[in-house]
Amino acid sequence: MESELEGLRRRCEGWLRDLDLPSPFDVDAFLKSLERRRGRPIRLYALPMSRDVSGLWARGPTDDYIFYEERAAPVLQAHIKLHEACHIVCGHKPLVLSEAEESSLFFPDLLPQMVRRFLHRGSYSTVEEREAELLASLILERVGPPLVREAKPLDDETARVLAKHRAVFERR
Repeated sequence: MESELEGLRRRCEGWLRDLDLPSPFDVDAFLKSLERRRGRPIRLYALPMSRDVSGLWARGPTDDYIFYEERAAPVLQAHIKLHEACHIVCGHKPLVLSEAEESSLFFPDLLPQMVRRFLHRGSYSTVEEREAELLASLILERVGPPLVREAKPLDDETARVLAKHRAVFERR
């Protein structure tokens, strides 16, 4: 009988086999590849996020949106973008934006308030978070470093958030 962890790994390895990973690997190039594959633009927004949330994927009628922590170090921003993209690859259910909400994304002053409101409307299950995080980790294992060019040393906050992400898989 397959354990929960074995099932998680099997699913993620299946998704990984179906991915077209750019070489050399670059998260933004990977997102462009995902856009072409799905026929939907992915828009990126760097915002000040809450202490407990560093990224978010939302789906509008025409585009997908990945929001990520603007204050994070570049290496962590790349990881957040990859993690959120993995929610897309895994087929998870995003936060869904109405046409009016999607249109208002083009008003930068409204964006932080909208994201805070979205964060209160829903969240992923622990299984979905583990799938997205494991798939992101498997991608990084396959492509190897560097995730971003000229990465700076991690500050304390970035190290804390990365440790929190890693802890999900240490609870075996």
